[in-house]
Amino acid sequence: MQAGNVETSKRTNPFCMKQLFTTCIIVFIAMTTSAQTRIPLWDDVPPYNRPENNKNEMWDGNNVSNVSIPELYHFSAVESSKPRPAIIIVPGGGYSRQAFSHEGTMVAEWFTRLGFEAFVLKYRLPDPEIVDNRSFVPMMDGQQAIHYVRSHAAEFNIDPARVGIMGFSAGGHLAASVATLFGSPVNTHLKPSNVRPDFSILVYPVITMEESHTHAGSRERLLGLTPSANLIQQFSLEKQVGGEMPNTLLIHSFDDKSVPVDNSELFARNMHQAGADVTKIILPEGGHGYGFRPASPVAYWINYLEIWLKSRILSE
Repeated sequence: MQAGNVETSKRTNPFCMKQLFTTCIIVFIAMTTSAQTRIPLWDDVPPYNRPENNKNEMWDGNNVSNVSIPELYHFSAVESSKPRPAIIIVPGGGYSRQAFSHEGTMVAEWFTRLGFEAFVLKYRLPDPEIVDNRSFVPMMDGQQAIHYVRSHAAEFNIDPARVGIMGFSAGGHLAASVATLFGSPVNTHLKPSNVRPDFSILVYPVITMEESHTHAGSRERLLGLTPSANLIQQFSLEKQVGGEMPNTLLIHSFDDKSVPVDNSELFARNMHQAGADVTKIILPEGGHGYGFRPASPVAYWINYLEIWLKSRILSE
């Protein structure tokens, strides 16, 4: 925060002092509301990190890239004696960067006001100069985030049966991967029950890796230029759904030019046919990337999210 120019007189103005006191309170409350704790996702060197990596983590405004040390940013809910639900938030960015504000920290602060313990996941991106096994490393970090939060539930006063994941765009693909492919954890030391989320929220998500409907940039960065048919099949998540998937909410816009709405349509249809619990909300307009920006013309979509949470998660 930068201070503006302030004119002062030699005499103390009581009104100015009162105004300054009020401002300090507001700043203190704002700082308290957005307080966060950064938690390393792995105790040691993260699996598959390349030792010769010489890229430094880079922040460009609210976007982060070149992540080699993944972390959870924890935002605490208002204190309560009752165990609370938890949400892990996965920002998007085409698997090349992460939009950490309107698809991350702003989301977390909103969830804390509903009584959630919120965690923003800063995950490793599929950069072959930083990691080996590039296609599986982001999902590995997502699965580890579920495991970490659930295994530390008592420490955070979290209900271990209400740990969910939420993702936007390519972060939606990562979140959907965690919600769909939990049967075979990338970390073979973990069990499916360790990494399966209890609910998932996918906002304008990349779902398929089929060329006809995918986001080309996300596919290229995750799978490479010439992926095998098996890799395309595995990460085309509409083909991997099953009845054991968690309750899922999908939000998308008809006019999304970056990630076609067919991604959510296919996923919802196949989930329904598999007998899984899915709610799909298609907005008439909104484009792509609006996230939690308050100035967005479709900011009202958050009302749908709150209704779904109160019906499906907070009512339990």
